[in-house]
Amino acid sequence: MKKKNVLFNHILVFILAQLAWMGLLGLWIYWYVSNYIILEQVGNKLSPQIIIDSPNVLIFVGGIILIVAVAFGTFIIYKNLSVQLRLAKLYDNFISNVTHELKSPLASIQLYLETLSTRDVAASSQKEFLGFMLKDTERLNSLINSILEIPRIEHKKVAHDFHIYTAETITRTLLSETMNQFKIPEDSLIVDGSAPCKCVVDSNALKIVFDNLVDNATKYSSEPVRINVNLKYDKKKFLIDFSDRGIGISAKDLKVVFKKFHRIYHKDIPSVKGTGLGLYLVKEIIKSHGGKILVFSEGLNKGTTFRIELPIYQASKKYYINYLLKLTRKREREQELAYGEQSPEDYIFRKGINE
Repeated sequence: MKKKNVLFNHILVFILAQLAWMGLLGLWIYWYVSNYIILEQVGNKLSPQIIIDSPNVLIFVGGIILIVAVAFGTFIIYKNLSVQLRLAKLYDNFISNVTHELKSPLASIQLYLETLSTRDVAASSQKEFLGFMLKDTERLNSLINSILEIPRIEHKKVAHDFHIYTAETITRTLLSETMNQFKIPEDSLIVDGSAPCKCVVDSNALKIVFDNLVDNATKYSSEPVRINVNLKYDKKKFLIDFSDRGIGISAKDLKVVFKKFHRIYHKDIPSVKGTGLGLYLVKEIIKSHGGKILVFSEGLNKGTTFRIELPIYQASKKYYINYLLKLTRKREREQELAYGEQSPEDYIFRKGINE
């Protein structure tokens, strides 16, 4: 309630300030015009000895320009304030969503642990409980990684791991891993088409893309999830059409679906949870590959299609793709020098102890 009052006060002050400036401008114009008319009417009848300066047009115009500039500056300040208030609201929603997403699996894990510690649980049930807890920890790990990945991508601090793959092979492999992770039946995700072209891909990052798209299709499907993935290519682009039969996206939401913290609410599926970062992360990852992602939907309850476009190796964006490979080779050389004879795990462990 307090935030609403603060916002209302800001808007009220802005409106009053604009009215004050406009009122001053109106009085100024009235004074100038009325004096000019009087001088025109009686100026010739005055004694020649009386010297009357005519209104200075330059000063008048300069004053108007200054007032307009002040009004424009005030508008810009108000616009920026509105953006900040909107971001603050989105941030509050994000914190609320993340808190809920973190508390749910933690509460579940705590419940299973308390049950195991206070009761005699059969061996079969213990194994089942452990499976549930592992699933919840994977959910927590995925959520934390997605949150940590955002600032890394935005500040260009991604650990580059780009390599050359056959486009169709890496896509089918990663989609198969995603299906197993989400326990999706084989007939629920169908991959067709072919793409024997080469692409430069960070397989871990592309796996995050597919995970988010599958998760999104699962959340926004009122019926059992059905996903069709079509692979194709042309001279310069590898294309992946990722289509579901979910609730679809309205024309209004299509314009903002990739924005940070934005989430689609639907009356038929009120229990959808999330942070509003999934599709934003997808867009940034594809962008870091030199590609782009588009979204299409004929409307509500008509499904959604995401089209991913990636450049083909040595056919499109050669300089940028070679730059990604160069960064990867540089990172690998630095790791080799840092690790020496140690494994990466031993190196990280010893570094943590020394620090």
